[in-house]
Amino acid sequence: MSASYTILIPARLASTRLPEKPLADIGGAPMIVRVAQRVQQGRGRVVVAADHPRIVEACEAHGIAAVLTDENHASGSDRLAQACHLLDLTDEAIVVNVQGDEPLMDPALPAAVADLLARSPEASMSTAAHPLHDVADLRNPNVVKVVCDARQLALYFSRAPIPWWRDGYGSSAAEATALPAEPAPLRHIGIYAYRVAFLKQFPQLPQAPIETCESLEQLRALWHGHRIAVHVTPDAPGPGVDTPADLERVRMLFATAS
Repeated sequence: MSASYTILIPARLASTRLPEKPLADIGGAPMIVRVAQRVQQGRGRVVVAADHPRIVEACEAHGIAAVLTDENHASGSDRLAQACHLLDLTDEAIVVNVQGDEPLMDPALPAAVADLLARSPEASMSTAAHPLHDVADLRNPNVVKVVCDARQLALYFSRAPIPWWRDGYGSSAAEATALPAEPAPLRHIGIYAYRVAFLKQFPQLPQAPIETCESLEQLRALWHGHRIAVHVTPDAPGPGVDTPADLERVRMLFATAS
């Protein structure tokens, strides 16, 4: 099933680790433009949901559609919900949230998560993951892991090593030198597809204790009984941009490719 969907890219000008991150230059264009251009290579309408007129102006200068949302939204989900209203999207429509700091996003991934949600009526949202191949990533709390059921619906997301390989890890994952072959540990990729009705509802759901504990917003959906379908792709995504060092790495990759 090939779903019709809209890609929304939230962009917030303020950033603690990388000031004015959406406007950071990558190969002669702002990063937010590079992200939009990347996902335009796939299917779907692409719109940036910005919190500042400078971001809207930068997008429009490069032919990228953008809407101006409120500056003081508490979360990215609130910003996306307002963008859905500004774009007059129906409650049944599917939107895909692509982060504004992923200029090397696989252009095929938004379609994959949108199509999965369209054929998963039991799910309120969908996301993506890829198999881990490095024990260090399994142990790294900054690498979010997900465990799925037989239908590829998420059972849990965690910063801890899950699933726990009892016979292989023993008492400590820090001592592990190999990963279990089955089931392969999965790294969560931060891309989401939503039905607009659920996206409007999600910011109103009370925060969940497990969400606060793990600092993972998607656990709020699971806590309140919503299902999340997971598309498993064989490949890891390209590096995102959180720090000045990340930005220089991506700039080098763009310079090499051009």
